Amino acid sequence: MLFDKFAFRSLHLANRMVMAPLTRSRATPQHTPNALMATYYGQRATAGLIITEGTSPSPNGLGYPRIPGLYDKAQVQAWKATTTAAHEQGGTIFVQFMHCGRVAHVANLPPGAEVLGPGSAVCPGEMYTDTLGMQPHSPPRTMTDDDIVNVIDEHVAAAKLAVEAGFDGVELHGANGYLIEQFLNPLINQRTDGYGGSVERRNRLALEIAHAMVAAIGRDRVGIRLSPYGVFNGTSAFPEVEVQYISLVHSLSALGLLYLHLVDHSSMGAPPVPADFKLKLRAGFDGLLILSGGFDHASAEQALLEQRGDLIAFGRPFLANPDLVARMRKDAPLNAPDEATFYVPGAKGYTDYPALPT
Repeated sequence: MLFDKFAFRSLHLANRMVMAPLTRSRATPQHTPNALMATYYGQRATAGLIITEGTSPSPNGLGYPRIPGLYDKAQVQAWKATTTAAHEQGGTIFVQFMHCGRVAHVANLPPGAEVLGPGSAVCPGEMYTDTLGMQPHSPPRTMTDDDIVNVIDEHVAAAKLAVEAGFDGVELHGANGYLIEQFLNPLINQRTDGYGGSVERRNRLALEIAHAMVAAIGRDRVGIRLSPYGVFNGTSAFPEVEVQYISLVHSLSALGLLYLHLVDHSSMGAPPVPADFKLKLRAGFDGLLILSGGFDHASAEQALLEQRGDLIAFGRPFLANPDLVARMRKDAPLNAPDEATFYVPGAKGYTDYPALPT
């Protein structure tokens, strides 16, 4: 089933393999995509669906060095090279919108931008900056109601620009401890206003952004990525986690979102997302379910046969194998990813992984 053509609503894919979003830090220091990125995505466009690296919808969302943005006309024009490269190979490509929130350092932000979050607590740990090396995360400013309205508007504007740039759709990054999950998780969100203090209020920002994006570009162009039980950037499970995410998924389903992309990083040492909980999320969502987390050919086929998901996302295997679809068809050996080149500029470890001889 993994290599079968797949269609759902207006989505038509060459196969059920998804290239997961992978931060690679190859954009310019001004956060503009470049020709190297177009080559990278074009090489991997035999995936049924590509979801790009996390891309900021605003200057404030740029937490890391050299991640791309999509909030001005120059970025729109630059992204067109990537969408064209993917489409010329018959691929489908969504852009992932990642507002980093408090996972940021001011040295990585452009002039006038600031670090924001649901509260003033600093994200634990450090992050890399090109100018100062490793640094503790910068203290965030607590978002006001006006800031929340603004961040919703930024996502809407970015979604419209994504369509202009040629993307087939957008994925809202509600996972991995970035801004949306900072509001979802009560270990981070200590607000007592309309955006914190209960399951419904913590879910509110994610739902308002998703609703606004659907209204702007259509339900068939919007998906979301979630990571219940995640332990990244200061998150972890909490007593109401399953109740909250089931409620969230029901509400997202009512909005008509195209897909739910579920993160399970247990293959990388994080706590597993319980299998019965995954089934509850699937049952509560009318769109597609994308499964991720350490899949290989055999385990992906098994998940599809058992109808546990509709599409299977692969991360590091796609990073190191531009022809992953062909390799998996033949059960050929895979290139090993070079971790030293994950986040550094240049072609090495990015566009120079070899394909199988033709």
